[in-house]
Amino acid sequence: MGRYVIRRLLQALLTLGVALFLLHYMMALSVQIRGNPALLFFGGKRTPDPAMLAQVERLYGLDNKCYERPGDPCLTPFVERLQDYASGDFGTTLSGNRDVGELLAVYIPNTLRLFMFSTVTLVILAMLLGTWAARHRGRVIDHSVRGTTILIDSVPVFLILLAYTYIIAVPLTQWARGIWGSESFMGQLFRPNYSPDYPWTTMIVPGIILGTVGLATLTRLVRASQLENLGSDFVRTAKAKGLKKARITVVHVVRNSMIPIITGIGYLFAFMLSGAVLTEGVMGIPGMGRMIFQGVQRQEVNLVIVGLTVSAVVVVLVSLAVDLLYAALDPRIRYE
Repeated sequence: MGRYVIRRLLQALLTLGVALFLLHYMMALSVQIRGNPALLFFGGKRTPDPAMLAQVERLYGLDNKCYERPGDPCLTPFVERLQDYASGDFGTTLSGNRDVGELLAVYIPNTLRLFMFSTVTLVILAMLLGTWAARHRGRVIDHSVRGTTILIDSVPVFLILLAYTYIIAVPLTQWARGIWGSESFMGQLFRPNYSPDYPWTTMIVPGIILGTVGLATLTRLVRASQLENLGSDFVRTAKAKGLKKARITVVHVVRNSMIPIITGIGYLFAFMLSGAVLTEGVMGIPGMGRMIFQGVQRQEVNLVIVGLTVSAVVVVLVSLAVDLLYAALDPRIRYE
């Protein structure tokens, strides 16, 4: 087991290093092709004094000559960037001169809350619906589950968000506040936007909506994986012993079906990162997705590269967790 974990850790570090270099290289190409982003410090409305421009370039690490040579990978700035990240220095924004580390301290907890609710929603719904459909294969329930989940997946998440924000949330909020009061849990639960005074309560509904992303895919994966195990010898043996259906499903079928399901959860978790940009934008949540989107809009190179770096780290960690869960669920994998 120890050797397996070490191999996976080394693979994760290598993958992360390649991802960070590619992000840095794309940023360098952007600067080389589109021009010096340090000009944003001056508002982009006038030609700055060369001495002042040089000082700003040194301040933001844009004074290396490699940024003037298209195609240059800029390895020296890449190493310096990694050293700064390791020391906890994420730089500052060009407009407003705000510390990016302070922004991350605000944005990351909000995105973590959103993903906690969305992941729990996705896993619970997919497991329940997939198990239900597998146990009633070929019946009305099976067809209804598959049809409903496909219908939900076919509607873009931003349409669901807009429909909820502008059509459903307002009457629900008024109804809840009329019964329980505006400061109650129910009074804040259905509000159409995020509130920093109620960071957990106002994140539940956006998290549930984001959790519907990929629901049909994971539900069908759960169903197919469990159907495969329902016809196996150990399930027939359990039935012959007279065990209850619920025990057979939970103890024998679900556990032995988890490896492909965990793979799907890891994939969909990375896929939900793109949905987080829309969810945080529509619901007004100050999170990582919104930070990256605003960085692109304002041409804040450092803000974008830091946000994408955090996203890359999260994806690699999720992939590592999936690999380790493989070994925990099936001991044969760790010896391959």
